[in-house]
Amino acid sequence: MPGSSKEHIEIKRIYDAAEKSDGYRVLVDRIWPRGISKDVAALDEWNKDVAPSTELRKWFDHKAEKFDEFAQRYAAELADNPAAQTLLQTAKKKKITLLYSAHDTEFNQAVVLAKFLKRALRNA
Repeated sequence: MPGSSKEHIEIKRIYDAAEKSDGYRVLVDRIWPRGISKDVAALDEWNKDVAPSTELRKWFDHKAEKFDEFAQRYAAELADNPAAQTLLQTAKKKKITLLYSAHDTEFNQAVVLAKFLKRALRNA
C-alpha cells in the first residue's frame, strides 16, 4: 500500500464541513451530535459500537487530566471490539475520516481510536 497509514486515517469534528478528501466518513460517537442534520453530516457510516462504553464516556467527562487513563481503558475496550476490527478492515482498503462531536480536539475518543487503528495497520 503506497504511503503511510497516517495518510489513510484522519480525524475531524463533525461540525467541520465535509470535503471530498475526507474519503470514507465515519461518525464514532455513541450519541448523535446536536445541531447536525444527516444531510450535513454526509456520513458513510455511523459506528456507535466503536465508541467508548457509556460508563467510560461518563467517567472521562472530557476532562483533560483523565485523558491518559481514559486512553488506556478505551484501547482495552477496542482490543476486544468487533466493530473496531471491521473499521480496521475498511481502513486497509481506503482513506477514512473519524468524525466526533467533542469540543476538545486534542482529548477525545477519536484521537485514541485513530492511534489504535494506525498501530494495527502498521502491525498488519
